[in-house]
Amino acid sequence: MKMPVPDSETIASKGALVAGLRKILPPEDVIDNPAALRAFESDGLSAYRQPPLIAVLPSTTGQVAEVLRFCAQHGVKVVPRGAGTSLSGGALPLADGILLALSRFNNILNIDYDNRCLTVQPGVTNLAISKAVDADGFYYAPDPSSQYACSIGGNVAENAGGVHCLKYGLTTNNLLGLEAVLINGDVVRIGGAAMERPGYDLLGLLTGSEGLLAVITEVTVRILPKPPLARAMLLGFESAADAARSVSAIIRAGIIPAGMEMMDKAAVHAVEDFVHAGYPLDVEALLIVELDGIEAEIDHGIAVASSIAKEHGSCFEQVSRSEEERLAFWAGRKAAFAAAGRMSPDYYCVDGTIPRRALPEVLEAMNEMSARYGLRVANVFHAGDGNLHPLILYDANVEGELERAEDFGADILRMCVDKGGVLTGEHGVGVEKRDLMEEVFSQTDLDVQQRVKCAFDPASLLNPGKVFPRLRRCAELGAMHVHGGKMPFPELPRY
Repeated sequence: MKMPVPDSETIASKGALVAGLRKILPPEDVIDNPAALRAFESDGLSAYRQPPLIAVLPSTTGQVAEVLRFCAQHGVKVVPRGAGTSLSGGALPLADGILLALSRFNNILNIDYDNRCLTVQPGVTNLAISKAVDADGFYYAPDPSSQYACSIGGNVAENAGGVHCLKYGLTTNNLLGLEAVLINGDVVRIGGAAMERPGYDLLGLLTGSEGLLAVITEVTVRILPKPPLARAMLLGFESAADAARSVSAIIRAGIIPAGMEMMDKAAVHAVEDFVHAGYPLDVEALLIVELDGIEAEIDHGIAVASSIAKEHGSCFEQVSRSEEERLAFWAGRKAAFAAAGRMSPDYYCVDGTIPRRALPEVLEAMNEMSARYGLRVANVFHAGDGNLHPLILYDANVEGELERAEDFGADILRMCVDKGGVLTGEHGVGVEKRDLMEEVFSQTDLDVQQRVKCAFDPASLLNPGKVFPRLRRCAELGAMHVHGGKMPFPELPRY
């Protein structure tokens, strides 16, 4: 992917922009040094790199509002960034835009056990939320594998999932309220501690909006009491297809595990060498199935899952015998992406979702694609959700391998759509899947989505170049009534 470079007019105006921004923020919080800007040139999709024109580090919602108001007045593009763990290029900077980094928004603001919710700033890491309430017997259910590093604001922007989302839902199912800043500087509050709110579901609209509609500055999430007991079981199979068929059969039997993950042989070996989680090395595929609740419920679930696995040819079974062993099973799974570095200098992580019934044929088809493209693939994914995360292994130093990996990934995603699935389960569209959106949506569908963006961001200044394969002007779309040549902002509750 070729990245744009600043034109001469942009470079000439950079000094004026820096001067204006330093009237809003302390001078040291406006970064314009080319060497320092390299720290922001990429997110988790590190194959694509582009330093921003300027980076700013606000510390308060008021500062965010002033920065966005300034950018709107001067027609300057803005890319919001949280922890930078996005795997779809969602926080990839623009050569002619400002990067708005929210890493200083890292405080837990309020814990409300009576209403079972917690309010935090968007830079708080996912895991820090659970740690904040752990001593009182609560936790935050969505748990992406990057939970040690990823921030809750980014989780909302991408509607992140995780290994326990099969039973407890994704971010959207555990989100109660937001504070957000619109491009014109207005600060709005949507939702809150109450379970229901009248009016349009603007909370659902902003969740997964990938920074295209507003900048999130505060998040209220649901917290849950920790289950009284949890046990995880490892189930090994002589073929990935048998493991995949077991997934559907277990859920069809009425057992909804807290989590159900799958790794193929390549991933198992890499993880075991890296973490020493106790995984069997003589299996072609491994399922991790976790049951939680009361002891009788767990015992029943384990018995049913074990019986079904044996019917589908399982050759290995181990149930965690302690909390330490259960955590070790999950530590291996959550280290899978890091362990991939033991197999290849680089990997390209694909995120697509399919109906569970299609898992066996999709896994087989990926092996055929692997042979055709001449690139290895390791599979580690949320099997219960049908959310695939194949890791395409390549070497960026070998000419043409990155392009082959991208083409391989695009074919996997097209196959997901063909099987009745979608382009993304939790990583978002960003730049990675942008040009595949027409595989799912008609132009009319995309126009309707862009009309929503026009209502929030009429000049298309927030994170442009992401999600939509072709960004159309709001006037071209005839999206809203225009008053005085300007698009009105939506009527939202003012804070």
